Amino acid sequence: MSPGNTELPAHDCPIREVLNRIGDKWSVLIIALLGDGPRRFSELRRAIDGVSQRMLTLTLRGLERDGLVSRTMYPTIPPRVDYELTGLGRTLLEPILALAAWADVHRPAIQRAREEFDRAHEA
Repeated sequence: MSPGNTELPAHDCPIREVLNRIGDKWSVLIIALLGDGPRRFSELRRAIDGVSQRMLTLTLRGLERDGLVSRTMYPTIPPRVDYELTGLGRTLLEPILALAAWADVHRPAIQRAREEFDRAHEA
């Protein structure tokens, strides 16, 4: 999809499939957190407010399946599992961090717009 093309791809389009994976809220947070280096499952769970153990597991599996995150299991008792970004996953850091910076800068304006909208639509 080129910058001038505003048409959304068809539902079976490979671009949409990739955007569905990297565009969900948990994947974005996981990728941003792993940008600082490997993390254990429990570290990720504590760092991501509101994510359930099941959703974190499913999201990490999906990211691993897509080649964005690698999982390393260490034969210790209890077993230790580390997750880290792959080379492909690291290529997502720049756009994700840019999006986070944009959100940080524009959050007050978005909040004001929401409040104005809510006031205008109260009934």
